[in-house]
Amino acid sequence: MTADPSTHQLRLLLVLAEELHFGRAAQRAFISQPAFSRQIRGLEEQLGVALVERSTRRVELTPAGKALLPRMRAVVDAVDDLRGAAEGAAHAHASRVVLGSYISALPALRILLDQLRKGLPGPDVEWRAVDNVEQVSVLMDGQIDGVICYEPLPEGVRTLRLGTEQRFVCMPETHPLAERDTLTLADLADLPVIGYSPHVRPEFRDFWAVDPRPDGSRVRYTDHEATTLESYVALASLGHGIRFIPEGCLHLMPRPGVRFLTVTDLPPCTAVLAWPAARPVTPAFTSLLRLLRAHARTTDPETLRATGRRWWNAA
Repeated sequence: MTADPSTHQLRLLLVLAEELHFGRAAQRAFISQPAFSRQIRGLEEQLGVALVERSTRRVELTPAGKALLPRMRAVVDAVDDLRGAAEGAAHAHASRVVLGSYISALPALRILLDQLRKGLPGPDVEWRAVDNVEQVSVLMDGQIDGVICYEPLPEGVRTLRLGTEQRFVCMPETHPLAERDTLTLADLADLPVIGYSPHVRPEFRDFWAVDPRPDGSRVRYTDHEATTLESYVALASLGHGIRFIPEGCLHLMPRPGVRFLTVTDLPPCTAVLAWPAARPVTPAFTSLLRLLRAHARTTDPETLRATGRRWWNAA
């Protein structure tokens, strides 16, 4: 089976068509004249047609060579366009970081974006919304470069701490306890927690449900399952249970029918940038990590509250 012509061979013929001289054409192509001649003969054999009329005095394209010349030029131009597009795509990918974020982690994301907007060199950041199931699965299967989320996280994930937030309880405003200013976990002992998808990691569920409670008692879950902030706030407003939430939700998800109350003995949560430990990081992600490590901090609740307001006012 005859091999297809190479782009290199087509380029050489285009040079020969301009020079009409094997010596000058070979010189332009930076190869020897015998090697140049062999490439042209190989092209003719592969196409099954004579392309060049050779004599001791002159070189001319045959009628077939002249007829095929525009198509050869189109093929070479198409390959050049393809290479340019590929290089552009590679450059764009190399300078871009795709981050996922659960919506309640937006205050932490705001901290990250504030650093990138200070004029320091860093990559472009593309943001994608994920829920509390996807935030790990899309990270580990390579759909995103990193995720801004809350601990705890599974093994095989590296993290950079971005800040801490107080946690609150979200509950229906019709519940008698909703009239209080502050609560304790003991006050909430008999209230069911809105259920979690079975795809949520147990350690993540246990932390966010505070299961077991400090006295060792286990949490009772409702039959309603939720994976997004919007869904469990909506379920709480309908009286289907309570849910513990990060402080950022107070400003992201104000809803009629619910109250967000301080639980005095509820430990805070930690927002992190996470990425797979086993996957090599791109130069763009390395640049992002370098930038954030230089400015990483634990932010007090008042600053996080202001950060949340700035995010939504800016939007």
